[in-house]
Amino acid sequence: MRRPIRAGAAAALLLAGGVLAVVTAAPAQADTVICEQYGTTTIQGRYVVQNNRWGTTAQQCINVTSTGFAVTSQQGSSPTNGAPVSYPSVYLGCHYTNCSPGTNLPMQVSRIGSAPTSINYTYVSSGTYNASFDIWLDPTPRTNGVSQMEIMIWFHRQGSIQPIGSPVGNATVAGRNWQVWTGSNGANNVVSYLAPSSITSWNFNVMDFVADVRNRGQISNSWYLTSVQAGFEPWNGGAGLRVNSFSAAVNTGGTPPTTAPPTTAPPISPPPPGTGACRVSYTPNTWNNGYTTDVRITNTGSSTLNGWTLAYQLPAGQTISNSWNATVSQSGTSVTARNFSWNGTLAPNATVSFGYQATYSGSYSSPTSFTLNGTRCATG
Repeated sequence: MRRPIRAGAAAALLLAGGVLAVVTAAPAQADTVICEQYGTTTIQGRYVVQNNRWGTTAQQCINVTSTGFAVTSQQGSSPTNGAPVSYPSVYLGCHYTNCSPGTNLPMQVSRIGSAPTSINYTYVSSGTYNASFDIWLDPTPRTNGVSQMEIMIWFHRQGSIQPIGSPVGNATVAGRNWQVWTGSNGANNVVSYLAPSSITSWNFNVMDFVADVRNRGQISNSWYLTSVQAGFEPWNGGAGLRVNSFSAAVNTGGTPPTTAPPTTAPPISPPPPGTGACRVSYTPNTWNNGYTTDVRITNTGSSTLNGWTLAYQLPAGQTISNSWNATVSQSGTSVTARNFSWNGTLAPNATVSFGYQATYSGSYSSPTSFTLNGTRCATG
C-alpha cells in the first residue's frame, strides 16, 4: 500500500543509567527500539527495518533484533473500509530514497535469474491486520517516490479487511493456490495474492509472482524490480506481531538488455517502430495559452488488462493543472496516467477515456508516442 516514508537517520531514545542517549541509524548489534514515525535502522549489514507509521500520528514502537523486529506498541486506529495506519517492515532494495546497504536494486526484470526469499512470522489473536510481503516494480530504475506496481502477498489476515480492488479469480503461483485481486489505490496499481489459510513461514522465488503479473499484462520485462519488503499492515492493535527472520537476494541470470541499464530514470522516448495491442487517440481543444484534451485508450489485444498505466512526453512548455477519470502526474515533460479503482479493467476492444486541462507557451502541438503498461501503442 502507500508508503510515504521520509529519508533520514532513525533515532531511538534509550534511558540507561539516568542518561538520555540518541541512537542513530546504524547496523543493529543489540536490540534497537524505534518509536519515531519514519525511523529506520539496518540489520545484518544488508536489510533496512522501518517503523513507517504513515497513516496515523498515534504512537507505534518496534523492537529491532538482529534477524527481524517485533511490534511492541501500536496505538493508532483506522476504519476497516479504508487504509491501514502503518507498514512496519524489513526490506531489501530502495524505498523513498533510502536504499539498503550494498543492494543491486533497482534491476531490470529481464536481467534477473532468481530472487530467493525467506520469511517467518508470528501472529497475535487481537487487533485487525494483515501480514503482507510486498514486491515493488516500476518502468524506470526508481529509487525515490512510489513505484507504479505493487504486488502484495497476503500471508495472513485478521478482521474484516480485504485487498484493494476486486477478486479476478484464482491462480497457482510458486506451488500454492491464491485468490487474486487487482485494483489501484490512486497512487499505484496493485495485484494482491490472498492465501486461503494462514502461512507463518515460507521460502519462495519472488520472480514467480513477477512472472504472473507480467503474464496478466500489467508489466513487461523492461520494468525494474525496486524492492521486496515483509511486514504488517495494522488497522488497529498489533502489539506482539513479529517478523522472526527475513532474507532476500536478487541474482542475475536473465536475458541482459543490449545496453546497460541507466543509473537515473530516463525520459520516456519512442521505442522502435511498431505497435503493441493498444490504440490511443488524443483530441485537444485549444485556446490562447490553454487547452483541454480527451485521451482514449483502446485495448486492441486479446487479453483483458487489469490495471493500466499510460506514459508519454508532452512538448516543452505544457503544464497540466487538473485532470479527471485518471491519476495524472507530470515530471518535466514526462506524463504518467494511471487508472482509478473503478476503470482499471479494460477488456479486449474496450475503450477507457480520461482528460485534463493544461497551459502551454508558444505554439501548440500534441504528443505523438504513447506506451501502455510499457508497450508502444498505435495512435489515431
